[in-house]
Amino acid sequence: MNPIYLDHAATTPVHPDVMEAMLPFYTAYFGNPSSTHSFGRATRTALNRFRDAMAKSLCCLPGELIFTSGGTESNNMAIFGIIHANNNGKKHIITTEIEHHAVLHPCERLESLGYEVTYLPVGPTGLIQVEDVESAIRPDTALISIMYVNNEIGTIQPIAEVGRLARSRNIPFHVDAVQALGKLPLNLHELPVDLLSLSAHKIYGPNGVGALYVSKNTKLVPHVFGGAQERKRRAGTENVAAIAGFAKAMEMILPKTETLYEQAAELRQCMIASLEQQIGRDQFTINGHAEQQVPHILNISFPGVSTETLLMNLDLEDVAAASGSACTSGSLEVSHVLQAMKLPENVTASAVRFSFGMGNSKDQIETAAQKIATIVKRLRNN
Repeated sequence: MNPIYLDHAATTPVHPDVMEAMLPFYTAYFGNPSSTHSFGRATRTALNRFRDAMAKSLCCLPGELIFTSGGTESNNMAIFGIIHANNNGKKHIITTEIEHHAVLHPCERLESLGYEVTYLPVGPTGLIQVEDVESAIRPDTALISIMYVNNEIGTIQPIAEVGRLARSRNIPFHVDAVQALGKLPLNLHELPVDLLSLSAHKIYGPNGVGALYVSKNTKLVPHVFGGAQERKRRAGTENVAAIAGFAKAMEMILPKTETLYEQAAELRQCMIASLEQQIGRDQFTINGHAEQQVPHILNISFPGVSTETLLMNLDLEDVAAASGSACTSGSLEVSHVLQAMKLPENVTASAVRFSFGMGNSKDQIETAAQKIATIVKRLRNN
């Protein structure tokens, strides 16, 4: 039986072309890019080439990209970097209740140090209101941090509108765009953001490498010390092989953003239609915004069936999906995102996230839907 992978929002498989692009930097071009000899210079030249190419794809300056170990570090670097660069006594941050934990946990840490954080509410579709952002702004607001695309429900936030508001108030604006890269156009010359987090492993690149865009006019204090790498903003020898993979993944995926979006939309509709045929539309609930959403993420609740039980049964049937929630002590917690949306308990306790990618076909989706329907019927009858 061929397994069906429907968890691309968690991570994507490394594309063979990406792997091929990385290999030379484990063998022929292994020099430390900070070394002055020929081995180091060759690696430094390649590193500069990758940065230039990625900056061109994102419509920003090469010097505005800092390579990191992934989205989590990029988010931490943005939040702590802005707060520690603030020397005017501002101690207030605005974010949302449905951010990734890589934003929520740094905010909680800052709260323990005496900072104040406003967590914006969301409606039942997971969408924030720009008016709520405006109302939350205070004279001592030092940072606004809002994710572009929610990793659990796929809702797209009004980033451009919030960015223009932040600019009008001269407040640094950070965006976690990890789930937006390769799914939505990202033009950093036009998008009014000051910092933006990215990760390679969501677009068929390797794990363990990401980037943080920092506008040339934005002051940022480094959070890792011990070297002059990344223009003294992030110490540590650059992971050139992984960066080579990241650059190759962007080269491959970004020009196909529109095509991949359409393909994901077809798979999403195929899943919904197949489930409607198998169990009926009134037997499941789709969570998230009906229009302001990316199609590669589909969050569905099957009231009466627990998330954990459904995921275990799907795994036994070789279908990989996710809850989108944290795992603590071996048991799944109810998603903080769905709780923030104030959905009924039977909806939050039965939610499963299916996320589609390049390796999926309509045949796979139809097969998965059939397996889901069979399991749901069986569990409801027990």
